[in-house]
Amino acid sequence: MTYIVIAKEPVPGRVKTRLQTGFTPAEAAALARAALTDTLQAVRAAAATEQPVRRTVLALDGRAGPWLPPEFEVVPQRGEGLAERLAAAFEDAYEGEPMLLVGMDTPQLTSELLKPDWTGYDAVLGLTDDGGYWTIGLRHPDRRVFDRVPMSTDHTGADQLDQLVALGYNVRLLPTLRDVDTPADAMAVATTYPGLRMSRLHRRLQRSAHPAMLFERALGGEPVVAFGSDGRAVPGLAEVDRWNAPADAVDRLALSRCEGPVLDIGCGPGRIVTALAERGIPALGVDVSAQAVLLTTRQGAPALRRPVQEPLPGEGRWGTVLLMDGNIGIGGAPGELLRRCAELVRPEGLVLVEVDPDDSLDESGPIVLHSPGTGRRSTPLPWARVGSLAVLRHALAADLLATEDWRADGRAFLTFRRCGSHRVARVGG
Repeated sequence: MTYIVIAKEPVPGRVKTRLQTGFTPAEAAALARAALTDTLQAVRAAAATEQPVRRTVLALDGRAGPWLPPEFEVVPQRGEGLAERLAAAFEDAYEGEPMLLVGMDTPQLTSELLKPDWTGYDAVLGLTDDGGYWTIGLRHPDRRVFDRVPMSTDHTGADQLDQLVALGYNVRLLPTLRDVDTPADAMAVATTYPGLRMSRLHRRLQRSAHPAMLFERALGGEPVVAFGSDGRAVPGLAEVDRWNAPADAVDRLALSRCEGPVLDIGCGPGRIVTALAERGIPALGVDVSAQAVLLTTRQGAPALRRPVQEPLPGEGRWGTVLLMDGNIGIGGAPGELLRRCAELVRPEGLVLVEVDPDDSLDESGPIVLHSPGTGRRSTPLPWARVGSLAVLRHALAADLLATEDWRADGRAFLTFRRCGSHRVARVGG
């Protein structure tokens, strides 16, 4: 018996691209590496008890790494498409014994599955529940087996079986397995087979997503919920429908107070910057999310991916600095953020802050973002939820003087000037 594993080097961006709907490219590649390691170990275990075993071969696209056991002989993949590469792998591994080839997408396979009884059969085939197949075994190379079999479709497995039968092969079918291609696949396999390397890594990744990644998923329409350290949901932090919609009447009321140029901190998908541009007021959005910046620039408005704590264009010369949508909570330290705003705005410039409607609210602590669809949770994100009383206190320490306290449609705002003597006016009820 000769065992063949056909695989790609687990390089971020080149493997498991469908997993990247729920994981970063680096995380998807790490899951691919873990799945490949599980597969190689299962093959090793099968080879240790199967006699005679002539070779264990890795048909590899890329370079081998420390994840490769020493028993495996590496042969480079050759051919244009997957069908040609499969045919070539059988040719390169053949030494007169039956050959069993597996991929790297079913880490749950076991050594027992890899030891089928060939008696009376010319070929073996193991299908996957997405319509493909996880293994194919041949007694000798035969390029005709893969001719005109479309790969990577929901009927590849059925077409491959039809081709084998049409060529006169007597085929033994092995149990159907589930490929790990999507976040849902990874979740299902990790839950059912918790002892796998891939499963252990999956559990760690489930609770270590970068907050920016889940925020970007929310911008794409995926439900995302924020929880405080007490486990209670934090309202208002995933109002994606409002963020993605054009500026509403309350937004426009706030923007009527702006003096250009305007810096929108935590611009999100850009509704505020876009509305300012439509008014002819020069504005720049800044956000740590690449997706937010992309969505803003797609609307024709300028945006920069950068934390507010890092150097920004026009420091000390902005006419207005905005903290809308509760962005006063960024970093979990409202006082430090207001001091940063005072550095950014010009003398006599305006700082406009949307605060929590609960005047007495003053909560600072980490929050965790959770995606119910993928089950992923972020690492703790420093955040604060503050009402007007706390913001007024922090602003005074930042040498910002309040000029207005106003409400509209259940939302609350404060405006400040960097210097000068102004009396607070309360409007809007």
